Amino acid sequence: MVIGYTQGTFDMFHIGHLNLLKNAKAQCDFLVVGVNSDELVKQYKNKSVIVPLAERMAIVGAIKFVDRVIKCDTLDKELAFEAIRFQKIFIGDDWKGNTRWEETGKKMKSLGAELVYLPHTHGTSSTMLRNKLKDL
Repeated sequence: MVIGYTQGTFDMFHIGHLNLLKNAKAQCDFLVVGVNSDELVKQYKNKSVIVPLAERMAIVGAIKFVDRVIKCDTLDKELAFEAIRFQKIFIGDDWKGNTRWEETGKKMKSLGAELVYLPHTHGTSSTMLRNKLKDL
């Protein structure tokens, strides 16, 4: 059985989130999705979420492509690997070439997991939705 993993904030859930989860599930038998805690988002994005963690986890957990949802308090993918033992970790291809993700890919490979870049959905993002709301 191939276990897959992806992690994100999933604030203001949109079609890009759905496409990521759908494409990830197509490449594994069991998909675990980490949802970043409110505190973690504040720490690394320096902004507050709009939808609280419990609600974001409930939304993600209701998606048919998701087999398990976990709370994430760290961006450390090695810790996620140790807890889940996934064979594939998924991220949008808009992160391709990013130094942190290139290093993560090397680390995952050394642990026996594959970093898979999935097609990014252009034209939508939580940031774009925030900006549209500000303009209203």
